[in-house]
Amino acid sequence: MKKGGIAAYISFNSPVILGLTFLSLGVLLVNYITKGFLNLVLAIRYTSFLDPLMYIRLFTHVIAHQDLSHFTGNFLLILAVGPMIEEKYGGKNLLIMIGITSAITGLVNVIFFRNVMLIGASGLVFMLILLASFTNISSRKIPLTFLLVDILYIGNEIISGISTSDNISQISHIIGGLCGATFGFFMHKDKFRKKA
Repeated sequence: MKKGGIAAYISFNSPVILGLTFLSLGVLLVNYITKGFLNLVLAIRYTSFLDPLMYIRLFTHVIAHQDLSHFTGNFLLILAVGPMIEEKYGGKNLLIMIGITSAITGLVNVIFFRNVMLIGASGLVFMLILLASFTNISSRKIPLTFLLVDILYIGNEIISGISTSDNISQISHIIGGLCGATFGFFMHKDKFRKKA
């Protein structure tokens, strides 16, 4: 009989994505136990630019979720797309991109939507989706998949933002997608320069 048990058959293949997933799941459980208090602590909202906690919340709002459905909706996509991104660009780069996207979505919320509390990783979901569409990029050519994802995704978010009044932050989705597109172009800038 081989030693190692089940651990011999399971690979911790994506430390950043799995770490984010387990951290967010832990936050969800603690938030449930505290009857929503933890989300109040982690959610980004305008308090004062002199409040140091507001700057911490620029990063913590992405690990807080309203309920299991909200968490599952985000992390099914993150777990599907994220490991490919982490393998291609490395864990350190992915962590930096997650941090930048979190901070930008948080800042936009604080500046333009001062009365709105923002939680959830949906901005990260769309950052990963747009970034994933760059994986098959060739020299000086924009992938058709990227253009289609852009058109369908941004078009849907604009229409949803105009036509519905819900608790979903379409602006976070759009900002996440724009961050993903920017990171994709930045990571592949040499390929765009290769051919005149």
